[in-house]
Amino acid sequence: MQTPAELDTFLQQWSADPNGCRKVFLQFQSRIQAHSDITMDFVARPGLTYSLRAARLGQDRPVFVLMDVIDEDPRWLSVCFYGDMITDPEEYGDLVPEGLMGEDGYCFDQDENDPDLAEYIGKRLDEAYSNAAG
Repeated sequence: MQTPAELDTFLQQWSADPNGCRKVFLQFQSRIQAHSDITMDFVARPGLTYSLRAARLGQDRPVFVLMDVIDEDPRWLSVCFYGDMITDPEEYGDLVPEGLMGEDGYCFDQDENDPDLAEYIGKRLDEAYSNAAG
């Protein structure tokens, strides 16, 4: 799995990380890239978001996760999944009706390097990846 060049450039330029979200982003990216059957796109909208969009080969939907870096000071993460592809037993996610490419989704906000929350979201990544197979 190769990282999109624009994403590499963005990560190199994201040097200030007072809340540790760059580190968490890299952990999530690594977790996604651990799978060999993934495609990734990166959509930069400076001043708004920088979005990593990952899909599993052969899945019916365009993504199984949409991970936005919200371009504020400091930057923070919003990690979103289709509502029917994950569970949220601790109810940490925010329901976003029709908010993920026209479908209901759940978004999890990570605005600091909270290892427990990062692990919780990481489990949602694994769950969404598994359910993306159909």
